Amino acid sequence: MGKRKRILITGGAGFIGSHLCEKLLEQGNEVICLDNLFTGQKENIRPLMNNPDFEFVRHDVLEPIYVECDQVYNLACPASPPHYQFDPVKTAKTSFLGAVHTLETAKSCHARILQASTSEVYGDPEVHPQPESYWGCVNPHGIRSCYDEGKRVAETLFFDYHRQYGVDIKVVRIFNTYGPNMSPDDGRVVSNFIMQALKNEDITIYGDGNQTRSFCYVDDLVEGLIRMMNSREDFTGPVNLGNPGEFTMLELAELVLKLTGSKSKLIHKPLPEDDPTQRRPVIDLAKRELSWEPKIPLEEGLKRTIAYFERL
Repeated sequence: MGKRKRILITGGAGFIGSHLCEKLLEQGNEVICLDNLFTGQKENIRPLMNNPDFEFVRHDVLEPIYVECDQVYNLACPASPPHYQFDPVKTAKTSFLGAVHTLETAKSCHARILQASTSEVYGDPEVHPQPESYWGCVNPHGIRSCYDEGKRVAETLFFDYHRQYGVDIKVVRIFNTYGPNMSPDDGRVVSNFIMQALKNEDITIYGDGNQTRSFCYVDDLVEGLIRMMNSREDFTGPVNLGNPGEFTMLELAELVLKLTGSKSKLIHKPLPEDDPTQRRPVIDLAKRELSWEPKIPLEEGLKRTIAYFERL
Protein backbone atom coordinates (compact mmCIF):
# COMPACT_ATOMS: atom_id res chain seq x y z
CA MET A 1 0.00 0.00 0.00
CA GLY A 2 1.20 3.54 -0.77
CA LYS A 3 1.65 6.29 1.80
CA ARG A 4 -1.35 7.51 3.76
CA LYS A 5 -3.18 10.33 1.96
CA ARG A 6 -5.61 13.07 2.90
CA ILE A 7 -8.48 12.67 0.44
CA LEU A 8 -11.44 14.96 -0.26
CA ILE A 9 -14.61 13.35 -1.68
CA THR A 10 -17.36 15.71 -2.82
CA GLY A 11 -20.74 13.99 -2.86
CA GLY A 12 -19.26 11.62 -0.29
CA ALA A 13 -22.58 10.86 1.45
CA GLY A 14 -24.15 9.74 -1.82
CA PHE A 15 -24.59 6.19 -3.08
CA ILE A 16 -21.18 5.75 -4.75
CA GLY A 17 -19.40 8.33 -2.57
CA SER A 18 -20.21 6.52 0.68
CA HIS A 19 -18.75 3.24 -0.63
CA LEU A 20 -15.65 5.12 -1.82
CA CYS A 21 -15.22 6.77 1.63
CA GLU A 22 -15.40 3.36 3.30
CA LYS A 23 -12.89 1.74 0.95
CA LEU A 24 -10.36 4.58 1.20
CA LEU A 25 -10.58 4.50 5.02
CA GLU A 26 -9.99 0.71 4.94
CA GLN A 27 -6.83 1.43 2.96
CA GLY A 28 -5.55 3.64 5.80
CA ASN A 29 -6.26 7.09 4.38
CA GLU A 30 -7.74 10.21 5.99
CA VAL A 31 -11.07 11.04 4.30
CA ILE A 32 -12.96 14.35 4.21
CA CYS A 33 -16.52 13.75 3.03
CA LEU A 34 -18.14 16.91 1.69
CA ASP A 35 -21.88 16.86 0.87
CA ASN A 36 -24.85 19.23 0.99
CA LEU A 37 -27.21 16.23 1.59
CA PHE A 38 -29.48 17.21 -1.33
CA THR A 39 -29.45 13.59 -2.52
CA GLY A 40 -26.73 12.18 -0.24
CA GLN A 41 -27.83 10.76 3.12
CA LYS A 42 -26.15 10.84 6.53
CA GLU A 43 -27.39 7.28 7.01
CA ASN A 44 -24.96 6.15 4.29
CA ILE A 45 -21.94 7.43 6.23
CA ARG A 46 -23.18 6.88 9.81
CA PRO A 47 -21.05 3.71 10.21
CA LEU A 48 -17.96 5.82 9.42
CA MET A 49 -18.64 8.68 11.85
CA ASN A 50 -16.67 7.17 14.77
CA ASN A 51 -13.57 6.62 12.67
CA PRO A 52 -10.98 9.25 13.74
CA ASP A 53 -9.72 9.43 10.14
CA PHE A 54 -13.16 10.42 8.81
CA GLU A 55 -14.54 13.94 8.72
CA PHE A 56 -17.97 15.03 7.41
CA VAL A 57 -18.38 18.62 6.17
CA ARG A 58 -21.81 19.87 5.13
CA HIS A 59 -21.07 22.12 2.17
CA ASP A 60 -22.45 22.90 -1.29
CA VAL A 61 -19.94 22.80 -4.16
CA LEU A 62 -21.62 25.90 -5.62
CA GLU A 63 -19.43 27.69 -3.03
CA PRO A 64 -15.59 27.65 -3.03
CA ILE A 65 -13.89 24.86 -1.08
CA TYR A 66 -10.94 25.54 1.26
CA VAL A 67 -9.37 22.21 2.16
CA GLU A 68 -5.78 20.96 2.17
CA CYS A 69 -5.58 17.52 0.57
CA ASP A 70 -3.53 15.16 -1.61
CA GLN A 71 -6.37 13.85 -3.79
CA VAL A 72 -9.87 15.00 -4.76
CA TYR A 73 -12.71 12.83 -6.06
CA ASN A 74 -15.46 15.06 -7.51
CA LEU A 75 -18.68 13.05 -7.28
CA ALA A 76 -21.02 15.91 -6.35
CA CYS A 77 -24.12 15.98 -8.59
CA PRO A 78 -27.61 14.42 -8.49
CA ALA A 79 -27.40 11.40 -10.81
CA SER A 80 -30.91 10.01 -11.27
CA PRO A 81 -33.38 11.69 -13.68
CA PRO A 82 -36.04 12.57 -11.04
CA HIS A 83 -33.36 14.16 -8.83
CA TYR A 84 -31.45 16.07 -11.49
CA GLN A 85 -34.66 17.21 -13.22
CA PHE A 86 -36.14 18.45 -9.90
CA ASP A 87 -34.00 21.62 -10.08
CA PRO A 88 -32.32 21.55 -13.51
CA VAL A 89 -30.66 24.96 -13.11
CA LYS A 90 -29.00 23.85 -9.86
CA THR A 91 -27.95 20.57 -11.53
CA ALA A 92 -26.17 22.42 -14.34
CA LYS A 93 -24.57 24.84 -11.86
CA THR A 94 -23.45 21.93 -9.66
CA SER A 95 -21.62 20.31 -12.58
CA PHE A 96 -20.04 23.57 -13.77
CA LEU A 97 -19.26 25.36 -10.51
CA GLY A 98 -18.51 22.08 -8.73
CA ALA A 99 -15.84 21.42 -11.36
CA VAL A 100 -14.45 24.97 -11.05
CA HIS A 101 -14.30 24.90 -7.25
CA THR A 102 -12.81 21.40 -6.94
CA LEU A 103 -10.27 22.19 -9.67
CA GLU A 104 -9.30 25.39 -7.86
CA THR A 105 -8.82 23.36 -4.67
CA ALA A 106 -6.63 20.83 -6.51
CA LYS A 107 -4.67 23.65 -8.18
CA SER A 108 -3.95 25.42 -4.89
CA CYS A 109 -2.97 22.17 -3.09
CA HIS A 110 -1.11 20.60 -6.03
CA ALA A 111 -3.50 17.67 -5.54
CA ARG A 112 -4.54 15.07 -8.09
CA ILE A 113 -8.24 15.32 -8.98
CA LEU A 114 -10.67 12.80 -10.47
CA GLN A 115 -13.90 13.82 -12.20
CA ALA A 116 -16.80 11.36 -12.00
CA SER A 117 -18.24 11.91 -15.46
CA THR A 118 -20.97 9.74 -16.93
CA SER A 119 -22.05 7.59 -19.86
CA GLU A 120 -24.72 10.28 -20.35
CA VAL A 121 -22.07 12.32 -22.21
CA TYR A 122 -22.72 9.89 -25.10
CA GLY A 123 -26.43 10.87 -25.14
CA ASP A 124 -28.60 8.59 -27.29
CA PRO A 125 -25.63 7.01 -29.02
CA GLU A 126 -25.35 6.44 -32.77
CA VAL A 127 -22.28 4.25 -32.11
CA HIS A 128 -22.75 0.99 -30.18
CA PRO A 129 -21.09 -0.05 -27.92
CA GLN A 130 -19.55 3.26 -26.84
CA PRO A 131 -15.74 3.78 -26.91
CA GLU A 132 -14.15 6.84 -25.28
CA SER A 133 -13.32 8.21 -28.73
CA TYR A 134 -17.05 8.67 -29.53
CA TRP A 135 -18.15 12.31 -29.05
CA GLY A 136 -21.80 11.54 -28.40
CA CYS A 137 -25.25 12.53 -29.65
CA VAL A 138 -26.73 14.87 -27.03
CA ASN A 139 -29.78 17.14 -27.16
CA PRO A 140 -28.47 20.48 -25.76
CA HIS A 141 -31.90 21.75 -24.64
CA GLY A 142 -33.93 18.67 -23.61
CA ILE A 143 -35.10 17.70 -20.14
CA ARG A 144 -31.93 15.62 -19.55
CA SER A 145 -29.56 18.31 -20.84
CA CYS A 146 -28.92 19.88 -17.42
CA TYR A 147 -27.12 16.66 -16.46
CA ASP A 148 -25.74 15.51 -19.84
CA GLU A 149 -24.36 18.90 -20.88
CA GLY A 150 -23.35 19.75 -17.31
CA LYS A 151 -21.11 16.69 -17.22
CA ARG A 152 -19.77 17.44 -20.71
CA VAL A 153 -18.74 20.99 -19.76
CA ALA A 154 -17.18 19.66 -16.54
CA GLU A 155 -14.96 17.40 -18.68
CA THR A 156 -14.06 20.47 -20.79
CA LEU A 157 -13.03 22.38 -17.66
CA PHE A 158 -10.92 19.48 -16.40
CA PHE A 159 -8.95 19.22 -19.63
CA ASP A 160 -8.56 23.01 -19.91
CA TYR A 161 -7.27 23.26 -16.31
CA HIS A 162 -4.85 20.44 -17.18
CA ARG A 163 -3.60 22.15 -20.35
CA GLN A 164 -3.61 25.72 -19.03
CA TYR A 165 -2.52 25.28 -15.39
CA GLY A 166 -0.94 21.81 -15.34
CA VAL A 167 -3.52 20.41 -12.89
CA ASP A 168 -3.09 16.64 -12.46
CA ILE A 169 -6.46 15.28 -13.66
CA LYS A 170 -8.24 11.97 -14.14
CA VAL A 171 -11.62 11.61 -15.87
CA VAL A 172 -13.84 8.52 -15.70
CA ARG A 173 -17.19 7.95 -17.41
CA ILE A 174 -19.43 5.90 -15.13
CA PHE A 175 -22.06 3.61 -16.64
CA ASN A 176 -25.16 2.45 -14.72
CA THR A 177 -24.08 1.44 -11.22
CA TYR A 178 -26.19 -0.24 -8.53
CA GLY A 179 -25.88 -1.72 -5.04
CA PRO A 180 -26.50 -1.02 -1.34
CA ASN A 181 -26.91 2.64 -0.26
CA MET A 182 -29.00 3.46 -3.33
CA SER A 183 -31.95 5.58 -2.29
CA PRO A 184 -35.21 3.58 -2.54
CA ASP A 185 -36.88 6.52 -4.30
CA ASP A 186 -34.02 7.65 -6.52
CA GLY A 187 -35.92 6.79 -9.69
CA ARG A 188 -33.22 4.61 -11.26
CA VAL A 189 -34.30 1.40 -12.88
CA VAL A 190 -32.68 -1.11 -10.48
CA SER A 191 -34.04 0.51 -7.31
CA ASN A 192 -37.44 1.10 -8.98
CA PHE A 193 -37.82 -2.54 -10.02
CA ILE A 194 -36.62 -3.92 -6.67
CA MET A 195 -38.88 -1.66 -4.57
CA GLN A 196 -41.92 -2.36 -6.78
CA ALA A 197 -41.23 -6.10 -6.64
CA LEU A 198 -40.77 -6.17 -2.84
CA LYS A 199 -44.10 -4.34 -2.42
CA ASN A 200 -45.81 -6.58 -5.04
CA GLU A 201 -46.67 -3.42 -7.00
CA ASP A 202 -46.80 -3.26 -10.80
CA ILE A 203 -43.31 -3.03 -12.31
CA THR A 204 -43.13 -0.03 -14.64
CA ILE A 205 -41.48 -0.64 -18.00
CA TYR A 206 -41.02 2.46 -20.16
CA GLY A 207 -41.50 1.87 -23.88
CA ASP A 208 -41.42 -1.72 -25.15
CA GLY A 209 -38.73 -2.71 -22.65
CA ASN A 210 -36.19 -3.59 -25.34
CA GLN A 211 -33.94 -0.61 -24.59
CA THR A 212 -30.69 -1.84 -23.03
CA ARG A 213 -28.41 -0.86 -20.18
CA SER A 214 -25.23 -2.29 -18.67
CA PHE A 215 -25.17 -2.66 -14.88
CA CYS A 216 -22.00 -2.44 -12.79
CA TYR A 217 -22.02 -3.42 -9.10
CA VAL A 218 -20.77 -0.62 -6.86
CA ASP A 219 -17.80 -2.54 -5.38
CA ASP A 220 -16.42 -3.10 -8.88
CA LEU A 221 -16.88 0.56 -9.76
CA VAL A 222 -15.13 1.81 -6.58
CA GLU A 223 -12.16 -0.42 -7.37
CA GLY A 224 -12.00 1.18 -10.83
CA LEU A 225 -12.18 4.72 -9.41
CA ILE A 226 -9.29 4.06 -7.02
CA ARG A 227 -7.17 2.40 -9.71
CA MET A 228 -7.76 5.35 -12.02
CA MET A 229 -6.85 7.86 -9.31
CA ASN A 230 -3.56 6.04 -8.70
CA SER A 231 -2.72 5.34 -12.35
CA ARG A 232 0.37 6.76 -14.09
CA GLU A 233 0.49 10.54 -14.27
CA ASP A 234 0.28 10.90 -18.05
CA PHE A 235 -2.93 8.82 -18.29
CA THR A 236 -5.73 11.37 -17.86
CA GLY A 237 -8.61 9.47 -19.46
CA PRO A 238 -11.44 9.79 -20.14
CA VAL A 239 -11.92 6.11 -19.41
CA ASN A 240 -15.17 4.14 -19.36
CA LEU A 241 -15.98 2.31 -16.11
CA GLY A 242 -18.92 -0.02 -16.44
CA ASN A 243 -19.99 -3.59 -17.07
CA PRO A 244 -20.06 -4.59 -20.75
CA GLY A 245 -22.83 -7.13 -20.04
CA GLU A 246 -25.93 -5.72 -21.79
CA PHE A 247 -29.51 -6.40 -20.66
CA THR A 248 -32.91 -5.23 -21.84
CA MET A 249 -35.27 -3.67 -19.32
CA LEU A 250 -37.53 -6.71 -19.72
CA GLU A 251 -34.65 -9.06 -18.87
CA LEU A 252 -33.80 -7.00 -15.79
CA ALA A 253 -37.44 -6.95 -14.63
CA GLU A 254 -37.79 -10.71 -15.05
CA LEU A 255 -34.56 -11.36 -13.11
CA VAL A 256 -35.75 -9.10 -10.25
CA LEU A 257 -39.10 -10.95 -10.19
CA LYS A 258 -37.30 -14.30 -10.03
CA LEU A 259 -34.92 -13.24 -7.22
CA THR A 260 -37.61 -11.59 -5.08
CA GLY A 261 -40.34 -14.19 -5.71
CA SER A 262 -42.66 -11.23 -6.31
CA LYS A 263 -46.22 -11.43 -7.64
CA SER A 264 -45.81 -8.08 -9.44
CA LYS A 265 -47.11 -7.65 -13.01
CA LEU A 266 -45.22 -5.82 -15.75
CA ILE A 267 -46.94 -2.70 -17.12
CA HIS A 268 -45.80 -0.44 -19.97
CA LYS A 269 -45.69 3.37 -20.00
CA PRO A 270 -44.50 5.84 -22.68
CA LEU A 271 -40.74 6.27 -23.07
CA PRO A 272 -39.44 9.52 -21.47
CA GLU A 273 -37.99 12.23 -23.71
CA ASP A 274 -34.40 11.62 -24.89
CA ASP A 275 -34.21 8.27 -23.07
CA PRO A 276 -31.27 6.41 -24.67
CA THR A 277 -32.25 3.22 -26.49
CA GLN A 278 -28.96 1.43 -25.83
CA ARG A 279 -25.96 1.80 -23.56
CA ARG A 280 -22.90 -0.43 -23.26
CA PRO A 281 -19.29 0.54 -22.57
CA VAL A 282 -16.20 -0.51 -24.43
CA ILE A 283 -13.77 -1.12 -21.54
CA ASP A 284 -10.62 -2.11 -23.45
CA LEU A 285 -8.86 1.05 -22.21
CA ALA A 286 -9.65 0.30 -18.54
CA LYS A 287 -8.47 -3.30 -18.99
CA ARG A 288 -5.21 -2.17 -20.59
CA GLU A 289 -4.34 0.86 -18.43
CA LEU A 290 -5.89 -0.08 -15.08
CA SER A 291 -5.98 -3.91 -15.26
CA TRP A 292 -9.64 -3.43 -14.33
CA GLU A 293 -12.83 -5.17 -15.31
CA PRO A 294 -16.00 -5.95 -13.34
CA LYS A 295 -16.03 -9.21 -11.39
CA ILE A 296 -19.56 -9.38 -9.92
CA PRO A 297 -22.26 -10.78 -12.24
CA LEU A 298 -25.67 -9.09 -12.36
CA GLU A 299 -27.54 -11.88 -10.55
CA GLU A 300 -25.09 -11.87 -7.61
CA GLY A 301 -25.11 -8.07 -7.38
CA LEU A 302 -28.90 -7.97 -7.48
CA LYS A 303 -29.11 -10.51 -4.62
CA ARG A 304 -26.93 -8.24 -2.45
CA THR A 305 -28.93 -5.15 -3.44
CA ILE A 306 -32.29 -6.85 -2.79
CA ALA A 307 -31.02 -7.93 0.66
CA TYR A 308 -30.14 -4.28 1.40
CA PHE A 309 -33.59 -3.01 0.37
CA GLU A 310 -35.29 -5.78 2.39
CA ARG A 311 -33.39 -4.57 5.51
CA LEU A 312 -34.72 -1.05 4.91
